[in-house]
Amino acid sequence: MSVVIDVAVRRQASEPPRAAGRPLLLFLHGFGSHEGDLAGLASFLPGRFDWVSLRAPIVVSASGYAWFPITTPGLPDPASVISSTAAILDWLDANVDASTPIVPIGFSQGGLMVTQLLRQAPARFAAGVVLSGFSLDAELPGDAELETTRPPVFFGRGDVDEVISPETTARISAWLPRHSTLTEKVYPGLAHSISAEELADVSAFLDDVAS
Repeated sequence: MSVVIDVAVRRQASEPPRAAGRPLLLFLHGFGSHEGDLAGLASFLPGRFDWVSLRAPIVVSASGYAWFPITTPGLPDPASVISSTAAILDWLDANVDASTPIVPIGFSQGGLMVTQLLRQAPARFAAGVVLSGFSLDAELPGDAELETTRPPVFFGRGDVDEVISPETTARISAWLPRHSTLTEKVYPGLAHSISAEELADVSAFLDDVAS
């Protein structure tokens, strides 16, 4: 059965409508969360971006969703990750003009989805932001193109994150420099969360990639 993305939160109607050519932030929440979670970050990020926040397709609780099941932490089934990524790409094809610059921003599981979007559709995204995330332990066809194009990627994490294992973090820290133009920040004392300092760094990164 195919995976479908059918719920999204968009820029509020009271704000300016989407204009042709305006870049788009694509928020991808973490495990057990929902489409309303990361949307609150938009007010801390550059205003010239439009934004949309998607709900992951797998139900894990009354109000929580996931992009893929957790079997072995840090080592998800590649098939489930690839299917959910394809569903996001289908949603974008149906709802966002192909000329729109898109920057996916993901937390935790959503951070893996950012790397996966870049790997499955390297030409579709202007940059990526990975917050306390990781990458799939697999070789994918898009990896070779990323080694050449090296899109800008921001990777931020805390140094006391007890959710993402050191081995899992080491994997993405090794993968990103080979496949992106990387800005990596490690925040002392930050657990599995997002800090004000990190948001300021993300905002500066977005200013650079959209300039």
